[in-house]
Parts: sequence; structure tokens; C-alpha cells
Amino acid sequence: MNDVRAPQPLEPQPFRGSAGPFSVPFAWSVHFYTALGTVAAFLGTLAVIDGRYRTAFVWMIVATLVDATDGIFARMARVKELLPAFDGARLDDIVDYLTFVFLPVLLLYHAGHLPERWGILVASAVLVSSGYGFASSDAKTDDYFFTGFPSYWNIVALYLHAAAMPPLVNAAVVLFLVVMVFVRIGYIYPSRTPILQGLTIALGLVWGVMVVAIVQAMPSVPRPLLIGSLFFPVYYIVLSWFLHARRQRARS
Repeated sequence: MNDVRAPQPLEPQPFRGSAGPFSVPFAWSVHFYTALGTVAAFLGTLAVIDGRYRTAFVWMIVATLVDATDGIFARMARVKELLPAFDGARLDDIVDYLTFVFLPVLLLYHAGHLPERWGILVASAVLVSSGYGFASSDAKTDDYFFTGFPSYWNIVALYLHAAAMPPLVNAAVVLFLVVMVFVRIGYIYPSRTPILQGLTIALGLVWGVMVVAIVQAMPSVPRPLLIGSLFFPVYYIVLSWFLHARRQRARS
């Protein structure tokens, strides 16, 4: 009788190289592209120090474009497979902290949008809370949600700067959002959360055009443009809170 044995499962094979001659250089170029966000943060900081706030917002837009596209390039380049010893997610977090937190908060403080006597305490609260937010193990979930207010301080700074509200009102808004960093509500990851992803991206593109128009119009931003552009932040918050409630019900 023939000794017939069941086929054995294949052992996972270690990765032995790139899929093509340019794969590894392409993967490194993606990390370099992500790291360019630090240069945008530096140039934006210089602009704030010089009082060129509109230019600083331009650099924030550049950094946001890099952040919105580097993940696509990273998946195309298979950076995790080709460069397993390099942590692209950590690099991305460093860049995001500089461009989404440090630079916009510096602008709010330097431009006088926070109370003169204790504005530095408000700015410090943002810097510290966002540090905790970035370092939290549940900051990003497996189903593509951010947990807690996702430190979109560049957007907050844009609206507070353009609206030119009293510093006390600005401080109240900022401190409320600081608290929301620690409230474990899930917020959608616009380019990755699958639910209504197409609609979210389409609306986000329209909003992005409006943001460019707002920055272009600074320092005299038309009120209808500023108020009208709030449609996307409102959509984002409402959808996030609705999906968070649905996720909570599904888990209970």
C-alpha cells in the first residue's frame, strides 16, 4: 500500500529581496517624501516668527498634502516588506506632531489669538495633550478610526485666525478640544475608513479647494466663504459621532 501523506502546510518564506531593481530605492524615496513634512514645519515656523502667517498656512497645506498621499505611496512601494527595520509610522507621527500640532499652536500664540497673560498655558495644554494623544496605544484603531480628537490643530488655527474672534473665545474653543483629546470617541480616518469613503473624499476635495481660497484671501477672508467651508468639519464630526455610537452598540 502506497504511503500517501496529507500535504503539509507551506512554511512562510522570509522575504528575499525586492520585486524589481528599483523597489528598494522607491521605498526609501517614500520615507524621504514623508520626512519632507519636517522641512515644511521648519519653513512654516520661520514664517510665523517673521509674522508671515499666510505663508505659514501655505506650508501647513503642503504638509497636509504630503500626509494625505504618503500612505498611498507607502502601500504601493510595500515599504514594510522592503524596509522592515525602518518604522515609517513613527516617522509619520513625528512629522504630524510638528505640522498638525506645534506649528499651528505656535501661530495662534504668536499672532495674539490667545489671551496675553495666560495664552502660553493654553498653548502648553495643546502640546502636552496631543503628545499623550499621539502616544496612546489606541490612537488609531484596526478599523481605521482615530480615538479622541485627532489633533487637527492646523484646521483649528485656520478658522480661529480667519475668524479673528476674541482671544478669550479662542481659548475656550482650544481648551474644549484639549479635553476632547482624552474623550475616547472614534473619529473617521478620511482616506481609510471604508464607510461612505467615496463621499467623504469627494467632500474633502471640495473643502480643500475652499481652504486654499481662504488662505489666498487672508487677512480679509469673506465671511460667506469662511462659514460655508464649515460644511465639511460639521459633516466629519456628525459622521464620526454617529459611527462611534453604532460601533458602541455593536459591541454591547
